[in-house]
Amino acid sequence: MNTRRELESQDRAIVRIAAHLPDLIVYGDFSPERPSVDNFDGVLMFVDISGFTAMTEKFSTAMYMDRGAEQLVEILNHYISAIAEKVLIFGGDILKFAGDALLALWKVERRQLKNIITVVIKCSLEIHGLFETQESEEGLDIRVKIGLAAGHISMLVFGDETRNYFLVIGQAVDDVRLAQNMAQVNDVILSPNCWQLCDRSMIEIERIPDQRAVKVNFLKPPPSFNFDEFFTKCMAFMDYYPSGDHKNLLRLACMLESDPELELSLQKYVMESILKQIDDKQLRGYLSELRPVTVMFVNLMFKDQDKAEVIGSAIQDACVHINSVLRVFRGQINKVFMFDKGCSFLCVFGFPGEKAPDEVTHALESAVDIFDFCSQVHKIRTVSIGVTSGIVFCGIVGHSVRHEYTVIGQKVNIAARMMMYYPGIVTCDSVTYNGSNLPTYFFKELPKKVMKGVADSGPVYQCLGLNEKVMFGMAYLICNRNERYPLLGREEEIKYFMGTMKKFLMSNCSQVLMYEGVSGYGKSQILVEIEYLAQGENHRTIAIALTKISFNQNFYTIQILMANVLGLDTCKHYKERQSNLQNKVKSLLDEKFHCLLNDIFHVQFPISREVSKMSTIRKQKQLEALFMKILEQTVKEERIIFIIDEGQFIDSASWTFMEKLIRSVPIFIIMSLSPFVNIPCAAASAIMKNRNTTYVTLGPVQPKDILNKVCLDLSVRGIPKELDTYLAEGSCGIPFYCEELLKNLDHHRVLIFQAMESEEKTNVTWNNLFKNFAKPKEDLKMFTFGVEEENEEVCNLASGVRLKNLSPPASLKEISLVQLDSMSLSHQMLVRCAAIIGLTFTTELLFEILPCWDMKMMINALATLVESNIFDCFQNGKELRMALEKNAASFEVNYRSLSLKPLIEGMDHGEEEELRELESEVIQCHIIRFCSPMMQKTAYELWLKDQKKAMHLKCARFLEENAHRCDPCRSGDFVPFHHFAVDIRLNTLDLDNIRKMAKSHGFQTEEEITFSRIETSKKSEIFSENLSSEEIREKILSFFDIIITKMRTSEDYVIPLESCQCEEILEIVIMPLAHHFLALGENNKALYYFLELVSAYLVLDDNYMAYLYLNEGERLLKILKKDKSWSKTFEWATFFTLKGQVCFNMGQMVLAKKMLRKALKLLNRIFPYNLISLFLQTRVEKNRHFHYVNQNQQAQESSPPGKKRLAQLYQQTTCFSLLWQIYSLNFFFHYKYYCHLAALMQVNTALETQDDFQIIKAYLDYSLYQHLAGYQDVWFKYEVMAMKQIFNLPLKREGVEIMTYVADRLGYIKLLMGHLDLAIDLGSRAHKMWSLLRNPSKHYLVLCWLCKSLFLKNRYKQLIQVLGWLWDLSVAEEHIFSRAFFYFICLDVMLYSGFVYRPFEECLQFIHQNEDNRILKFQSGMLLGLYSCIAIWYARLQEWNSFHVFSNRAKNLVSRRTPTALYCISISRYMEGQVLYLQKQIEEQSENAQDSGVDLLKNLENLVAQNTTGPVFYPRLYHLMAYVCILMGEGQNCDLFLNTALQLCETQGNVLEKCWLNMSKEWWYSNSELTEDQWLQTLLNLPSWEKVVSGKVNMQDIQKSKFLMKVNILDNPF
Repeated sequence: MNTRRELESQDRAIVRIAAHLPDLIVYGDFSPERPSVDNFDGVLMFVDISGFTAMTEKFSTAMYMDRGAEQLVEILNHYISAIAEKVLIFGGDILKFAGDALLALWKVERRQLKNIITVVIKCSLEIHGLFETQESEEGLDIRVKIGLAAGHISMLVFGDETRNYFLVIGQAVDDVRLAQNMAQVNDVILSPNCWQLCDRSMIEIERIPDQRAVKVNFLKPPPSFNFDEFFTKCMAFMDYYPSGDHKNLLRLACMLESDPELELSLQKYVMESILKQIDDKQLRGYLSELRPVTVMFVNLMFKDQDKAEVIGSAIQDACVHINSVLRVFRGQINKVFMFDKGCSFLCVFGFPGEKAPDEVTHALESAVDIFDFCSQVHKIRTVSIGVTSGIVFCGIVGHSVRHEYTVIGQKVNIAARMMMYYPGIVTCDSVTYNGSNLPTYFFKELPKKVMKGVADSGPVYQCLGLNEKVMFGMAYLICNRNERYPLLGREEEIKYFMGTMKKFLMSNCSQVLMYEGVSGYGKSQILVEIEYLAQGENHRTIAIALTKISFNQNFYTIQILMANVLGLDTCKHYKERQSNLQNKVKSLLDEKFHCLLNDIFHVQFPISREVSKMSTIRKQKQLEALFMKILEQTVKEERIIFIIDEGQFIDSASWTFMEKLIRSVPIFIIMSLSPFVNIPCAAASAIMKNRNTTYVTLGPVQPKDILNKVCLDLSVRGIPKELDTYLAEGSCGIPFYCEELLKNLDHHRVLIFQAMESEEKTNVTWNNLFKNFAKPKEDLKMFTFGVEEENEEVCNLASGVRLKNLSPPASLKEISLVQLDSMSLSHQMLVRCAAIIGLTFTTELLFEILPCWDMKMMINALATLVESNIFDCFQNGKELRMALEKNAASFEVNYRSLSLKPLIEGMDHGEEEELRELESEVIQCHIIRFCSPMMQKTAYELWLKDQKKAMHLKCARFLEENAHRCDPCRSGDFVPFHHFAVDIRLNTLDLDNIRKMAKSHGFQTEEEITFSRIETSKKSEIFSENLSSEEIREKILSFFDIIITKMRTSEDYVIPLESCQCEEILEIVIMPLAHHFLALGENNKALYYFLELVSAYLVLDDNYMAYLYLNEGERLLKILKKDKSWSKTFEWATFFTLKGQVCFNMGQMVLAKKMLRKALKLLNRIFPYNLISLFLQTRVEKNRHFHYVNQNQQAQESSPPGKKRLAQLYQQTTCFSLLWQIYSLNFFFHYKYYCHLAALMQVNTALETQDDFQIIKAYLDYSLYQHLAGYQDVWFKYEVMAMKQIFNLPLKREGVEIMTYVADRLGYIKLLMGHLDLAIDLGSRAHKMWSLLRNPSKHYLVLCWLCKSLFLKNRYKQLIQVLGWLWDLSVAEEHIFSRAFFYFICLDVMLYSGFVYRPFEECLQFIHQNEDNRILKFQSGMLLGLYSCIAIWYARLQEWNSFHVFSNRAKNLVSRRTPTALYCISISRYMEGQVLYLQKQIEEQSENAQDSGVDLLKNLENLVAQNTTGPVFYPRLYHLMAYVCILMGEGQNCDLFLNTALQLCETQGNVLEKCWLNMSKEWWYSNSELTEDQWLQTLLNLPSWEKVVSGKVNMQDIQKSKFLMKVNILDNPF
C-alpha cells in the first residue's frame, strides 16, 4: 500500500519539480524581495568526478547513430546516482549538480558542526569506496576528489518576475572549492576551518606541506563507538531527514502534498523546458541528448566579495539584464555558481525546443550586450565572457529523487577556462568565430595560453564588438574564384545573368537580377562567377558582401556602393579620402555642404553653420540627392554593375534609395538573398515587382553535379557508387551539405585513396565485383588538378563502413534541430514517429503508430509539413523514383504578375485555400518521404532506446501483413516458399491456411469456380495423330489465338485489375521491415527480409542493390553462424544461390559457378567435381528421368512435396538452370557433359516439384540446351511436352501466365535458332498476352526480341510500330532497360537499315546521361552493345579518336560473358568495330596488323563454335570473318564464309544480312574504286522514317544504303 502511495506521490507535479531543487529551496521561507539573503551554519561537500568530459567527447564524435545520449546518460547516472544516493542517505542536501560535480550541504546549528563533520567524512570515505571495486565501463577512467568545509554560509536568492536563482556565498564556499582543488584521486581534504571545528580524536589525518588544510586518511572511532546510534542522534538535528513512517525514503520531498502556491513558487527555479516536460508527463530521459549548442560563460568579479548583502544587488542587476537579453535570442541560464573567482553564469543557446537560426551570431550579440551592461554595474570590477560552440551532452543527471538538467562536454570546459584565462574581454573559440558569418574585422586572434584541463582549445579570438564600422575595402565578396574549379550545375542560373546583361547593355534602363535560395545553395559562388563574367571595357563592377549586422546600420549598403564609386575603397587614410571627395564633388556640391560627408565617409570637413542647423532627415535627403547626381554623372562615362551578396541584410534606407535609383539611373543590380524571415519593406517589395526585375528561386544542383563536385573536392577520378548515392541523397543537391558530409567522412577516416587500376587488370572477387566507380563527366577531366593519368587516384570506403547508419554531421544536425524546434509539439511528434519508419513511409503506417491521432488531424499536419518542405508526397512508387533521379530546377518567380492578381478575401483566406489544396493532395498521395535524410536521422536520434524498440515493433507488425509479392503476382514470397522453410513470420496466417479454412466451411475457392466455368482441352484432342511439324506449329499458334480471345472476354479473376506493384512493396514494405528487425536486434527476421529484398531486386534486374543487401545478409549470417538449424542452413543456401545469380548476371561465371555449387551442397544436392562422379551421376539422373516421364500419371496422383521440401527444390532448379548455361560457355570438351547433367537435373528436380510452371520452364530450358547442342529430335520432343503440359492448364490467372511465358520463351528460342517468322508469330502473341496481363517487367522483353526479329526480316512498318510500343512502355513505367534497348535498335536502324528513326545525337545523349545508371552499368550486355554501336558509327566515319573512347569502354565490358542473346548481339557489334579498326591498321601498314587479324579471326571462329551463340548470329559473324579474310588476302576462305553466310540467311529468312552480304560480295569482287568517303555521303542523305512512310523515298533505295567495307587497300589478291 505504501509503495502505491509513494508511486502516486512521485507522479505529482510538485514532487517532480522538487526533484530538481534542494531542500534548502523546497522548504525555504524567503522574503519576496529580490535579492534576499539568508544566513546559517553548515558543512559543505564538493565532489568532483572527472572522466565524464572525455567520455562525452567520445560519444559526441561517435560515427554511428547507435552510440547516443541514452547510453551516455545511463553511464553518467550509474555513477552520479550512486554518489547522490550516499549523500542523501547520510542526510545531505544536494545544492547543485555542476556538470560532472556536485555541491552538498548539511545545514545545522553551529554547536552540531563537530558531529556532523564526522558524518560527512564517513559519507565521503564511503563514496570513494563505491569506485574501488567497480570496473569502469566504456573505457571510462573515473576519478573522484572530495573537499569539505564548514562554517558560516549565506544564501542569496535573486531573479526577476519569471525566473529565480540562488547562490551560497561565504568563506566556507570558497574554502570547499580550494580544498577540492588540493585533492588528488580518492582524497578527502578538510579546509582549515573544518579541521578546526571537527572532532579530531575521530580522524586520522595527513598534513599537506605549506597548507593549513589536511587530508583525511581514515576514521578512528574508539572501540565502544556505535556509528548507527551516533548517526541517528545527529540526524535528529536535521530538519528534513526522513524518519518515522518515512524512514525508508531517501528524501522527504518525495512525499510533498499538492500545494498550488508552493508549486508556483518552486516553478520559478526550474527551466521552462523542464516544466514543459513535467506538464507533458514525458519520460525523464526525453531531454537527454548529444546536441550542438552554443555555451556562454559570464564571470563577474567584484570590488568587495565579502558579504552577500554587499554584492547581492550587483548580481541581481546583472541577472535581470542577462535574462532579458537571453529571452530575446532563446538562450537560457542553466546554472549560477559562486566561488573564490567570482560569480559565474552558465548560459546555453540551443536547448531542446529552443534552437534558432543564427544561434552563434545571437550568442555573440548577447555576450557583447551583457559585457557592456555589466561593466557599468556598480561594485562589479571585471566582466569576462567565454563563448564556445559544439556538441555537448544536455540532459538530466543525478538520482530519481534529486536530479538537475545540466550540460557536460569539452566545449563547456573550454568556455569556462577562456573566461578565467582571458579576463576582462569577450572571447570565443574558432568554431564560434567561423560559424558567426561576421566580418573578420569584428575579431582579433589572441595569443594561446595553456589552460588547465584543456589539451588544445584551438585558436581563441576576442570579439571586439558588433557595431558595423565602415571598413572600406573590406566588404568584398567572401568567396574567391578558382580557375581550376568550375561552377558546377548552375548553367541555367548563369543563362539568366547573360540574358539580363544583354538587355541591360542594349537598352537604357535599369535591370535587377535577384537569386533567392536558402543558406548552402552556393549563392556566393554564383555571384563570384557573375563578377568574373561581368567584367568589360565599358562597364564597372562593384561587388560587396553584407552581414547580419549590416541590416541595423542605416544606409550602410549605399555607403559602401558610393565609397566604391568614388574610389574611396583604396584610400589608406582619411586625408586621402577627403582629398578624393573634394575633387569628385566640387562641381556638384557647395563647399559649405561638404561636411555632410563627414559621418558617412569618416572624413573631417569643417562643419558649416547651414549644415549644423539642418535636421537629420534634411541631411539624409541632401546626401541622397548628391549620390543620385554622382551616379547620373558616372553612368554617362561607364555603366555600373552592382553585385550584392546576402541581400536580405540590406537596410530599409538603402532599399528606398535603390528603388529610386533604378527608376532614375540605368544601373544593373545583381543580388543573392536568403528568403525574407519577415515581410520585406515597401521599397524591397517594389523592386521585386518592378517590370525590369528578374527574380530567380534557386533549386538544388543535380546528382551528377554532386558527383562532379565530390571528385573535384577529393581530386579523384572516381568514387564508389555507394558513396555517390549516399552523398547525392544526403546532400539533397545542396553543395554545403555535400561538403559537410565529406568532412564528416574524412573526420571518421572512412575515405581511402588508392591508385586507379584498369578494369582489365583487376582480379575479380565478390568484394570488388561492384567496385566500378562513379566517375565525373569527361569535360571535367581538365580540372582534376593536373594529375597525370597513370597517377590518377580513386576514392574508396574503409571496410565494414555502413554509410546509412552514420550520424549526421553536427552542422547539419543543427539545421534540422532549428527546423524541429520551430514546429509545434504535435508536428514534432509526427516527424519523430515518421523518422522511426524510415526515409520513406506510407500514410497508413504513420497513422498506425501515431498515438491518439485521428485521420483529419494527421492529414492537416502532413499538409503543413509538406508546405514547410519537411516532407514530399507522391501518389505511387514510380513518381517517387522519378523525383529521386532528378532534383527540382531553379525557376523564375514573377512577383509583378502575382501582385496584380485580386486578393481573395484577404491573405489569410488565400493561405487557407492553399492548405486545403495541399490536404487533398496528401489524401490522394500514398507515399511520403523526408525531403532531407538529415532531418530523419536527427529526429530518429531523439527517441529513447525502449521507445524506439516499441515503435519499431509496431511498424514491423503492421508491415508484415503485406510482406509478400503483389496481388497480380499471386502474393507469394520473393524467395519461393521462403517463410515455410524458415518459419519466422510474426503474422503466420498464409493464403493456403485461408483456403483450407474456406473449404472446411463449404466455400468454393476462386480456382474451383474457374475450373467449373472454363472447359479445358484434353491432350488427346491436340496430339492424337502423328502430325507434321508445320501442322503442330499451326495448332500451337491457333491455341494461343484462342487463349487471347478468351482473355479479352474473361472476368477479372483471369486478368488483373492493375499492373505489378512489387517494386513499390519492395521499397515501402520489405526494405523497411529488414531495417525495423535490425533495429530490434531480431537478426533472424532481418536476414529473412534482406534475402527477400535481394530476390526482389534480381526480379527487377537491379544487380547492384541485390549485391548491397547480400552484403548486409552476409554480415547477419556471420553473427548467426553458431546456429546450425535446418532453417539457417536453408538461409545460407539461399544466400549462395542469390550470390550466384548476381555473379551470373554480371558475367562473372567462375564466381557464379563456385557460389551455385556451394548452394547445392547445402541443399543436399552435390554437383560432381570429377569425370567419374559425373558419369555415375548422369546415369542415376537418366534413370530418374525415365522413371518420372514414364510414371507421369502415378506421380500426378501421388501427394505433392511439403512446403519446406518445395522451398529446397525451387532453389535447386534455379542453381541447375544457371549451371548448365555457365558450362555451355566453356570450350573444353568434357564441359558439355557437365552442361547436359545440369540441364537434366533441372528437369528432374522440376518434375519432383509437381509444379506446372517449374516443369514447363525446365522442359523449355532443356529444349534450348538440346537446340544449341544440335540434337533436333530431342529438342522437338521437349517443346511438344511443354505444349502438352499447358494444354492441360485451367484458364485461370496462374495458368494464363504460364501459357504467356511459353509463347514468350518459345519466341525467344526460335529467334536464337534463326526461325524468324515463327519467332515473330510467337512474339506478337506473347506481346498481346503480357499486355492483357499488365505485366510490364515481362512485356518489355517480348517487345525487345520482337523488334530484333522484325529488324532482321526488314519488316520496317511493323518494327516501327513495335518500337513505338516499347517507347511508350519505357516512358509509362520509367523503365531504363527498355529505353536503352529502344535506342540500341534505333542505332541498328541507322547503321544497317538505311533510314533514321531517332537521330544519332539523341542516342548519344541517352548514353551520356545514363551510362552510370546502376541497372545498365551492372548488367551484362546492354552498355556493351550501345558503346559498340557508337564505336562502329565513328569507325565508319574514320573519326578514330572518338572510336577509341567508346571501343575502350566496350572492351572493359567484353569479359562479362553471359549466355544470352543480348550479349551475343553486343559482342558481334564489338567485333565489327574491331574489324573496321583492323582495316585501318592494314591501310596504315601497322606492324601488328597481321597479328591483330589472326587474333580477330580466331575470336570470331570461337564465337561461332561456342554453344551459347545462337545460329541467328552466324550470318553476321561469317560476314565479318569473310571481310577479315579478304583484308588478310585469303580469298578462298573469304568465299567460303560468304557462301555459308548467304546459305544461312536463306534458311533463316534473314533479309537484312542477305541484302548486305550480296552488296559486299558484288563490291569486293568488282574493280570499282572508292573515290571518296561514300558512307559520309550516305549519312548526310539518310531519310527520316516520316519520309519513308510518306512515300517520298523508294524502299529499294533504302535497301542500298548500306555501309560498304573497303577492300581496295591492298593489291587484289585474286
